[in-house]
Amino acid sequence: METRSRIDVHQHLIPPVYRKVMDSHEATAGGWPTPAWDAESAISMMDHRSIATGILSISSPGTHFGDDAEARALARRVNDDSAELTKDRPDRFGFFASLPLPDVEGALAEAAYALDELHADGVVLLSNVYGRYLGHKEFDPLWAELDARAAVVFIHPTAPPMPMLEGMPSPLLDFPFDTTRTAVHMTLNGVMSRHTRMKVILSHAGGFLPYAAWRFTGGAQFNPGTTPMGILTDLQRFYFDTALSTTPSALPSLLAFAAPGHILYGSDFPFAPEASGDLLDSLLESYEGFEPGQLDAINRDSAEALFPRLAAA
Repeated sequence: METRSRIDVHQHLIPPVYRKVMDSHEATAGGWPTPAWDAESAISMMDHRSIATGILSISSPGTHFGDDAEARALARRVNDDSAELTKDRPDRFGFFASLPLPDVEGALAEAAYALDELHADGVVLLSNVYGRYLGHKEFDPLWAELDARAAVVFIHPTAPPMPMLEGMPSPLLDFPFDTTRTAVHMTLNGVMSRHTRMKVILSHAGGFLPYAAWRFTGGAQFNPGTTPMGILTDLQRFYFDTALSTTPSALPSLLAFAAPGHILYGSDFPFAPEASGDLLDSLLESYEGFEPGQLDAINRDSAEALFPRLAAA
C-alpha cells in the first residue's frame, strides 16, 4: 500500500466554536465523552494509518439544540471553519456540510451555500431529528434538492428517541440500530427510489442493514407501492463505510450485500479509541476473502468515483 493512500469518508472535526456550544448545552454524542481534536493530530493519525484525505463532518448531536436561529448560525460557522481548513490543505481534508434540521428552510439555504459557495464535498445528516426519521415527508423538499444536485449525503447515527440502557452509551449499542432504522424508513417511504442521482453513505457498514436486509423486504406487505425485490434494490443503492466494521463477523456480511464500488474506508477519528484503529486496519488488510481489486476500491478507488477532485490528489 502506498503511503497515505486511503480516502477516509468517516472522520470528524470538533472545532472550538462547536465544543463551546456543546458544553453550553451539556451535550454529548449519546453519552460518549467528547474527545480532544485539532487538525495537527488528525494529520498525524492520517499519516500513521495511510490516509491521504479525510472527509470531515460534525458528529452527533449535530448543530441543532432546540433553537432554529442558533442552529443556523452554528451550522454556518462550522461549515465556514471546515471550508477554511479544506482550503488550506485540500489534499488532506474535505468536508460534509452540517445542516440545521429540523429547520428545513434553513437546511435548504445552508445546503445551497455550502455546496455552491464553500464547495463542500457533500452534506451530513443525522439518522433522526428529535425522533423524526429521514423518510418523513417533512424532509421531502431537502431530498429533492440534494438529488437535483446529485449530492453526496453522509448519514451519521445519533441517539434514538428512547432511554439509554445503563452502562451502554448510545454509540455502543443504539447507533447501529438507528442507522438501520433510518435507512429502512427512507427506503419504505420511497426516498431511495425517487432520488437516484444522489449518493447516500451509511456509517459503520450500515449498522445491521447488510445482515438483515432480506428480512426488511417483508415491509412490502405493509407499504403499498413497494415490492420485496424493489425494497432490496433500493437498499443496495446505499454506500457503506467501514468505520468500526472490519471485523471477521461484520466484513463478510457487508461484502455479500453491498453493490460493487459501494464500500468506502472510514476511521471514525477521533471518537473511535486509538487502540482499535490499528487493529481494525490490520483486520481489513489481512482479510482473505476479497476479490481482485476489492481492497483497493475500499481504500480509495470507490471514493474517487464519488469525489472526482480527489482522483488527482
